[in-house]
Amino acid sequence: MSAIIRSSVLVTVPALVAAALLLAGCKEQAAAPDPIRPVKAMVVSTAASERHLSYSGAVEARISAGLGFRVGGKIVARLVNVGDRVEAGTTVARLDPADLRLALQAAEAAVEGAKARVQVARDALERNRSLFEKGHVAKAALDKASLETDQAVAALGSAVSSRDQALNQIGYADLKADGPGIVTEVRGEAGQVVAAGAAVMTIARDGEKEARIAVPEQEIRHFRKGDIVEVRYWAEPDLVQTGRIREVAGSADATSRTFAVRIALPEDERLRLGQTATVTASVPSGPPAVVVPLAALSQRPDGTVVWVVDRTSETVSARRVTIGPTAPAGVRIVEGLGAGDLVVTAGAQFMTEGRKIRLAGSEIATAHVAP
Repeated sequence: MSAIIRSSVLVTVPALVAAALLLAGCKEQAAAPDPIRPVKAMVVSTAASERHLSYSGAVEARISAGLGFRVGGKIVARLVNVGDRVEAGTTVARLDPADLRLALQAAEAAVEGAKARVQVARDALERNRSLFEKGHVAKAALDKASLETDQAVAALGSAVSSRDQALNQIGYADLKADGPGIVTEVRGEAGQVVAAGAAVMTIARDGEKEARIAVPEQEIRHFRKGDIVEVRYWAEPDLVQTGRIREVAGSADATSRTFAVRIALPEDERLRLGQTATVTASVPSGPPAVVVPLAALSQRPDGTVVWVVDRTSETVSARRVTIGPTAPAGVRIVEGLGAGDLVVTAGAQFMTEGRKIRLAGSEIATAHVAP
């Protein structure tokens, strides 16, 4: 019996020793400190948040004028088409000049008749002056002859002016471009009778170009003359220009209820009239807010937190924040962070209160406010 007891004791002692060693190892393992984990962080800075307003429009010439005949008549020829380039003095359309030539002939005949009347009046004046000097006529007769001469001279001047006007109208039968440009619209065709001054053609003048957009009334307050905007082009994806607002319409269009905004564009040979342009303006969207990446946020039962780094002790602590709308670069933080805070942006899922971390200089970035 005693032998059995001794053998049990001998078996139990080693087991107890092994158990004690195992417990000691577990205590040493549990007591080992957490490894220092490298993280990426960003320095918080605050600025006014912005949003982008984008509107599509078209490239137009700054100067685009309608051309019309200075006299009425029947169009006998249209010499250009839409898209044609013209130079100053190029004839673009022509009227039937038959009636204008007849008017010129009548005016020239009136001039010849006025010249004859002047000559007759002058001869009568000379006779009356000679007779008055001899005492054969009264002074009233001489004054009457002098008045008739002056009237004849004035009538001649009027007839000459009418003839010159008729001569000019002959030239008005040819409609000419007053500057270099491109024909953008044709409203008159051969055989059509037009009134004086009616626009029969539109020419976009060479030179400065602009983009024209239509802005709804709820956003027009953000557009002011002189503001800078970004302009992109559908046909030229690599072309990005900085434009300046040249004109904001003072009243809305009666049909669309939008306001026309014109943007002056830098000169570029790739720009063509009628190209689709997208104008983007940055406008304030609310009070200042910081934008941080989504990876910087952690969700806990008591709310959303970010991990703020203490630069002195190189430890982190959780701070509750109030988030706002999302942004292209992450999410806006409305409350909880201040300028200069250092926030963990990569590795936040491994953070615990007071944990030691390691920051590399290349791993510290600056928070940007997203539009």
